[in-house]
Amino acid sequence: MAPRALIFLLFIFSAVKYVEGASPSSNACTGDISSLDDVSAAVKCTTVNIHSFTVPAGKTFNLALVSGATVNMVNGNGHTFNGNGPFYWVHNLVQLMIISMSIYLPQDGLGGNGGVTKPAPMMKIKISGTFTNVKVLNSPARVYSISNPEPLLMSNLTIDDSLGDQPNAASNGKAAGHNTDGFDVSTQNLVIQDSVIMNQDDCLAINKGSNITFQRNTCSGGHGISVGSISSGATVSDVSISDNFIVNNDQALRIKTKATATDASVSGVTYSGNTAMGMRQFGVLIDQSYPDTLGTPGDGCIVSDINFLGTLNKIAVNSDAQQVAVNCGEGSCTGSWDWSALEVSGGTPGEIVNFNGIQGFSQ
Repeated sequence: MAPRALIFLLFIFSAVKYVEGASPSSNACTGDISSLDDVSAAVKCTTVNIHSFTVPAGKTFNLALVSGATVNMVNGNGHTFNGNGPFYWVHNLVQLMIISMSIYLPQDGLGGNGGVTKPAPMMKIKISGTFTNVKVLNSPARVYSISNPEPLLMSNLTIDDSLGDQPNAASNGKAAGHNTDGFDVSTQNLVIQDSVIMNQDDCLAINKGSNITFQRNTCSGGHGISVGSISSGATVSDVSISDNFIVNNDQALRIKTKATATDASVSGVTYSGNTAMGMRQFGVLIDQSYPDTLGTPGDGCIVSDINFLGTLNKIAVNSDAQQVAVNCGEGSCTGSWDWSALEVSGGTPGEIVNFNGIQGFSQ
């Protein structure tokens, strides 16, 4: 049976190239979008206004914009993209309402871990320039997938999947929302700053790329700030993670590489001024056994130059959590790492496997 309710699928922002002082590549007109039928004409203009409307089930809102375009969201629920996540990781109250209304929805109560396909990612970003002051509410699964062609600044964004923290009858007492990653990054020359992410998975996940900055953000309820998981052939370098606030996550800061990865590397990751409290499992976790946690590590991804520098990183973990765990493959963690600006309290010390290059820190 096909869904009878309107369900959000996917927004794609693509082909915006911002060059200061450049001349528009199209007529200086203004296009208004109040339904999918308006899109093809509106994207020919250099100013596009998005009004409040619903994307029907099975459809994609794809903005293939001209160079130099400006997109404004007006009359749109306070600049909010509503993913209707409860229809996918529905809690008991919503279930009762749905049953009473006899509406069929594609729900299994298990978020991204369930058997029903969820729209993922919710927002695909393929632009350069600036993306700011946008709220995403209740994403079905992953939120932003980012692959900007040229430098991109993302700022003052809100991701509110906090409703997914509630369990339901199908989630075995755990949060009903799953795989609600805030930012999945495979790109270069990206800054994400001054944003709030409330979710049930990685706040940030860098899968590959370089020259990436994540600063002054708040991450609540999820799996922390992650580099990875790193697959075969992927390279991550020159990453700055600074002045973020991480609260009630599984871990604060994590690097995870797949046990089967080959010809891959992670280098030049610097942490500065981050504050974390209420970590449930680890303070800092570097693990080369993904998807296992502290399993048998692989050695096909070289990890080097991982440093805690500058302003002190202060991390507090729960009593049953580990402070720091490092699980390297044989010979795959290399060099000398300066961790002098790391302070971890609470919990118990973790184990450091196959690596003795950490300097300036003890637990």
